[in-house]
Amino acid sequence: MAEARTGSINDARTLLHFRDFRRLLAVRLTSQLSDGIYQVALAGYVVFSPESETSPGAIAAAMAVLLLPYSLLGPFVGVLLDRWKRRQVLLYGNVLRALFAAATAALIVASVPTWLFYLSALCVTAVNRFVLAGLSASLPRVVDEERLVIANSVSPTAGTLAATLGGGVAIAIRVVSPDGAAADALVVLAAAAIYLLSAAAALRLQREQLGPDPSFLQPRLRAALTDTARGLLMGLRHLRRRSVAAKSLAAVTLLRFCYGALTVMLLMLCRYAWSDDVSDGMALLGVALGLSGVGFFIAAVITPWAAQRFGRLGYMALCAAAAAVLTLVLGLPFHPASMLAAAFFVGMATQSAKICTDTVVQSEVDDGFRGRVFALYDMLYNVAFVGAAAVAAVILPPDGRSPMLVVLVAVLYGATALAVRRFARDDGGELARS
Repeated sequence: MAEARTGSINDARTLLHFRDFRRLLAVRLTSQLSDGIYQVALAGYVVFSPESETSPGAIAAAMAVLLLPYSLLGPFVGVLLDRWKRRQVLLYGNVLRALFAAATAALIVASVPTWLFYLSALCVTAVNRFVLAGLSASLPRVVDEERLVIANSVSPTAGTLAATLGGGVAIAIRVVSPDGAAADALVVLAAAAIYLLSAAAALRLQREQLGPDPSFLQPRLRAALTDTARGLLMGLRHLRRRSVAAKSLAAVTLLRFCYGALTVMLLMLCRYAWSDDVSDGMALLGVALGLSGVGFFIAAVITPWAAQRFGRLGYMALCAAAAAVLTLVLGLPFHPASMLAAAFFVGMATQSAKICTDTVVQSEVDDGFRGRVFALYDMLYNVAFVGAAAVAAVILPPDGRSPMLVVLVAVLYGATALAVRRFARDDGGELARS
């Protein structure tokens, strides 16, 4: 295993010799760094404001406002990504996010009604889906097939770590800034500035480089939008013919649901159960996010070896089974130390499963359909997270301590592990593939 880990590290270093991979990675890192800053700014303004009395229902409502509308945009994202030049999506998407983030900062200072603030934040989130789906769909264009697994370990995980770092940057800016809305606005403006840096990084890639292939391009926007329903149906049919990809997407959606429910519970515990001070609660949440980010990093190191050893689906089943056990053992005490440990291990298991799923989809789905499938993938992620928040809102008490929710999540993890293991056994060739 030590040799395998050394090989994975060497493969990761080899990726950095791919000039275009480095450039695409730079776009991802700057983009997700600013995402982390922006998201923590929203959390500080909406959830951890001393004037607010946040409930699980309020958190679920906020997530629904920010994420569910994208479920309607998802099909359009996929169809357009398979017709628009993906380099241009990364360029203009980051410019738009910078503008919308600057508008959000102005609204915070102006103390506008909540719905107007959410509308601005929703615009940033909506454009974000184009950028993230475009980054995933572009990855096979900058690395070879042999290194696609390790690229899927390094790139999304590095982006997640950048987002975690962005959260730390946001907290640091708040610490050195005066109290009040001006501090939140300053953090959002920092995110806007880094979005512009991400747009500049996209300019280092050639206009045609990230695809899609010219044969799939639709030159007229009206024709592309008119063809949305047909294109979505074709994408679903294509996915149905790629059973391994479809099963992986179903499994990772369930894992995302579990992760979302635990996230809402952790948020409530940090806000009300473990500290009476709002600043201390936000600091605890920051530690939990940091440990989860470390888990993501470990996942990037071990997943290539584990996927080769157990197969992609086999390793996903192992991750889900481990999460089931650890959720019960570490979650039920509701102690800060055990929950922080759970954040690390569950984060590692979740990211490992996502790396495997990303690789399966990229390998099994034709290039002309990747944009649509990754947009659907992203949409499923959002719906699962919001659905988890809604379930948590019904189950969680005001302080977040709910043995019922912990047991429910553990059961779902276990059921997913069994289902994925059966998929892997039915598709014996997949067990040996990496």
